[in-house]
Amino acid sequence: MNNYIIGTCGHIDHGKTALIKALNGFEGDTTNEEKQRGITIDLSFSNISNDKQNIAFIDVPGHEKLVKNMIAGAFSFDCVMIVVSASEKIMPQTTEHLQILSLLGIKNAILTITKKDLVEEDQLPSITKEIEEYVKEYGFDLLFSTTVSIYDENSIKTLKEKLFSLNANTKIEENFFRYYVDRVFSSQGAGTIVTGTVLGRPIKINDKLFICDIKKEAKIKNLQVHGIDSEVSNISNRTAINLNGVKTNDIKRGFVISKKGYLRGFDTIDISFDSLKNRELKHNQSYSIFIGSKKIEGKILLFNSTESLQNGFAMIKTSEPIFSIYKEKLIIRQGNDTIAGGEVLNPVMDPMKKSQKLELLEALKKENISKAFEILLNAHKKGLGLVSSAQRFALSHEKALEYAKNLENTFIDEKSLVLYPKETKNIIKDSIKNIYIKNQFALLSNASIQLRLKWASESFIETVLEELLEENFLVKDGNLYKNSTIIEDFKSRLESAVLERLEKEDLAPTAPYNIYDDLDLDRKMGDDILKALCAKKAVIRLQHNLFIHAQSLTNIVQEMKNIIKEEGYIDIANFKKKHPLSRKYLVTYLDYLDNFSQIKKDGNKRIFLSEFL
Repeated sequence: MNNYIIGTCGHIDHGKTALIKALNGFEGDTTNEEKQRGITIDLSFSNISNDKQNIAFIDVPGHEKLVKNMIAGAFSFDCVMIVVSASEKIMPQTTEHLQILSLLGIKNAILTITKKDLVEEDQLPSITKEIEEYVKEYGFDLLFSTTVSIYDENSIKTLKEKLFSLNANTKIEENFFRYYVDRVFSSQGAGTIVTGTVLGRPIKINDKLFICDIKKEAKIKNLQVHGIDSEVSNISNRTAINLNGVKTNDIKRGFVISKKGYLRGFDTIDISFDSLKNRELKHNQSYSIFIGSKKIEGKILLFNSTESLQNGFAMIKTSEPIFSIYKEKLIIRQGNDTIAGGEVLNPVMDPMKKSQKLELLEALKKENISKAFEILLNAHKKGLGLVSSAQRFALSHEKALEYAKNLENTFIDEKSLVLYPKETKNIIKDSIKNIYIKNQFALLSNASIQLRLKWASESFIETVLEELLEENFLVKDGNLYKNSTIIEDFKSRLESAVLERLEKEDLAPTAPYNIYDDLDLDRKMGDDILKALCAKKAVIRLQHNLFIHAQSLTNIVQEMKNIIKEEGYIDIANFKKKHPLSRKYLVTYLDYLDNFSQIKKDGNKRIFLSEFL
């Protein structure tokens, strides 16, 4: 079944909610305040459907003080039904709604002139033409125009038939599921329920979702699409999600729900913007930012002015993270005034020079993704992850790889999905060479080198190691690499080096991995060497990561026995007076003392058995 969303717009009392009720019987104004005041205050959601089409309606408030609620619904429109009273024609809120929808990039529009019974029939063509011309000034594609009265069933029937004849879904299936929460509530026996519009990919019951704003996973217990239980919810479906594993109070309108690993939040994003006529954005001033169903306060920092601009590039700095994607639309307001509309160009913040950033924004504005890749790659000498392409460019991993493969002088690690400028190979090469020049007995594997160069993938390191083998700088021994100029027995030399290190560290030996790293020794090889030294009883293993030179252990055992002879016992306090070591070592040596038959443990003290006194 084809799904699309129609949102209403128009001035207060022009009949939006009454029109929806005439189309599907849904009473939108349900709260006591709405009924008492006779106006729509918040969003309401309903639908009509036949065998082939399902049309969801989002009815938005028309009052000037409730524009924030209107914007919260407008981001998910596929098409807007512009509702204008035949008797009053274009009014202030009609204009502001048109401005906002135009800034959000919504093109598909239906003009529905209501209350036609309040004017003479022969006036309707000229009224329709006048309003059509006004609407077209805002760049809308008018799919059709019609005049109706809720008291004229034929006019409502005609409108409904025209709606079912449309295929107005404008949403593009993205690479992952996204969903802005517009309502959250608790239902007895069900728990937490959120409502919103499915963006991107479909979801199904038992899927695990990720609530980005609170970094928490939750499982889908149930789905309802337009009030009917469903196994799956597709793009443009108005959907209620029953979540398991999260409390109602933890979620707010504007939160973003997705799948784990796709979206990162940033408190700065880069945008392009266009202001309304006679309006400008001012540098370093605070504004209200509306993105999806979220409202957030932020400061605008212009790129090309320290005063104000009608349009251009800007950075938005906010007090909390924004989970946005490339080309996502937003609205910028101040107080009750709409100032500008923006488009997210750079949702993922990177440390870059201003000149690089401006070049990047120009490329992104023109949708020149290849150029954007080149600029970012130049700014990320130590690797650019393709995993972020879903958010950064709205690209799948496969499509991102296609772009990457067309770049020149680039190394692509397809397994890790990371790009490197080929010149970065020299950084890796110099780093490896420095290790072996500094320590001619270094013995490292690819994995060991990667632990030191965490930003470099093993695949990229492997290409460098192959070059160093070809240059006869290194030779390979199994999966280890050693200096080609050393011909003596490596194992004996390395055993001596480890033993010397433990002898020097005496009673406070460091963890084995620290020794391996300092000696430029592969960790597995290091473990094998320690095992060999333990087998020879040159080294004693006291705990998982605590190895001590055998002579050092013999010495400390004798000193502990001497303390018992002198003071009648040993515990942590008098032991520490003689040997100010950390508690970790003191406890370990005292525990080791329990292995001797002449020692007895008495509470926290160790003493000699009476026959050894």
